[in-house]
Amino acid sequence: MLLPFFQWCESLWLGQFVVNSNWLFPVIEAVHLLALSVLGGAVLVVDLRLLGLGLKGQSPSALWRAARPWMIGALALMIATGLLLFLSEPIKLYYSDSFWVKITTLPIAIAFAFTIRSRTTQDIVRNTARRQMLVGALSIALWVVVAAAGRWIGFS
Repeated sequence: MLLPFFQWCESLWLGQFVVNSNWLFPVIEAVHLLALSVLGGAVLVVDLRLLGLGLKGQSPSALWRAARPWMIGALALMIATGLLLFLSEPIKLYYSDSFWVKITTLPIAIAFAFTIRSRTTQDIVRNTARRQMLVGALSIALWVVVAAAGRWIGFS
């Protein structure tokens, strides 16, 4: 059902420009992975605090306020570079299970981060240590699936 859309994407000049360049794909991928590192840091600093494993002198809400701009910036950069990477090989991605795992899990992880996880970090919400740990663990699990599936795309 989506194959015609992916075929149309394959014909776009932007994807062809990336494919026909000797250096553009690796540069875009490097920026994508750099943004992943920033995103991972922003996620881990808050989630490890929720798990009780780090920065115990900081409140989860203070860490979330500090990490949120980094997370938003990294996500914006990853989506922009991810779109360029997608346009360079859409037919391959259509047939990639790893791509579908990533594309399915990514919006879930984003929604979880900016709703449930965000609310859990607020000082005004009554949180139990168990709830905080569960939210931190689920957040890490979601982002690990996104990152691992994205990395596996290169091997499939």
